[in-house]
Amino acid sequence: MSERAFAEPVQRVGAGWVALLVLAQLAVWMGFFTPIQVLLPNQIQEISPADKESLLGVVTALGAAAAVIVNPLAGALSDRTAGRFGRRHVWTFGGAILAGASLVALAGRHTILGVAIGWVLAQACLNTMLATLTAAVPDRVPVDQRGAVSAWVGIPQVLGVVLGVVLVTAIVTGTAPGYIALAVLVVLLPLPFVFATPDDRIRAEDRPPFKLTKFSPDFAWAWITRFLVQLGNALGTLYLLYFLQDRVRVADPDTGVLVLILVYTLALMATTVFAGRRSDRTGRRRVFVIWSGVVMAVAALLLAFWPTWPVAVVAAAVLGAGYGVYQAVDAALITQVLPRAADRAKDLGVINIANSAPQVLGPALAAPIVVYLGGYPVLYVATAVATLLGSVFVLRIRSVP
Repeated sequence: MSERAFAEPVQRVGAGWVALLVLAQLAVWMGFFTPIQVLLPNQIQEISPADKESLLGVVTALGAAAAVIVNPLAGALSDRTAGRFGRRHVWTFGGAILAGASLVALAGRHTILGVAIGWVLAQACLNTMLATLTAAVPDRVPVDQRGAVSAWVGIPQVLGVVLGVVLVTAIVTGTAPGYIALAVLVVLLPLPFVFATPDDRIRAEDRPPFKLTKFSPDFAWAWITRFLVQLGNALGTLYLLYFLQDRVRVADPDTGVLVLILVYTLALMATTVFAGRRSDRTGRRRVFVIWSGVVMAVAALLLAFWPTWPVAVVAAAVLGAGYGVYQAVDAALITQVLPRAADRAKDLGVINIANSAPQVLGPALAAPIVVYLGGYPVLYVATAVATLLGSVFVLRIRSVP
């Protein structure tokens, strides 16, 4: 029983398992990004239009701070959960129920304090789900299949944005109905994965002890590279709605965001699975990460120096193509530098801090840049620099080709 949970997987997973995991991940990413892209900006603008940029930065930073704490903690607890229902699914299910409740609570908030508290609770619950779902790949997928599976599992990260924005701009209207509709999907979409896929159990006596893991230099460099790329992502996307509204002067910025996200998603889907499979066949990961970072940096520079609508559309396509390669291959690379099998979810939770911490630091850097230090051109140059550094530093990882 415990032996399988702690062993490296050797049996390839089927399309059905991957599809259900994709569906569960879709719930998480819709929960994360739909509020950030549309609901929170609109809600905060209604409450305090004069200070919308700073307040959005504060609210998203607080939510990201909660993610930094909860993700590795939830992962560590799931690594050590012994029971008849397995060690991961119970946390995924509980997180989904509570995340849905938190989003419903957000729908009725009319003060910045209420919005901040609601978003912190939602982030905590969504990150509980993310910690356990992220561990599914190293738990179940052999190394020579991880690039392809990571590519499919990564698609919801952007597809969730598209579907979420469509949901709250075209299917339902208004901030409160948007939150409620989103909450329903966050609860329902993970259920097939929870109830229809196996979850390895461990015996109580086999629980790994709680202790600080000694991370290898390769793991540390993997964390740094992920952090820098995600910092670039945070800098570049936080004020997208306001960038289109105030700099590009798009007449309907909500629709503009939707169009850019759709272009980005199509470009990502065109590259991610191909790159993941190619990386599996060649056994090489680093070269894909480097070139993807270069491509993403080019997209940021386009926005910095040519802030027009046609250029924004081109930049969205370039960014999507680059990130499609990055998210598939880097995710597979990270699973190959995890310290030990008994702590997969906890260690991936530490990696996920590299996804969440930039959401704290990003607003702290982006707000003064936009307001005091040169505006959007400087912001997108900083985005390019962070992304490029993150991709180049992958050369410091020695154990993965």
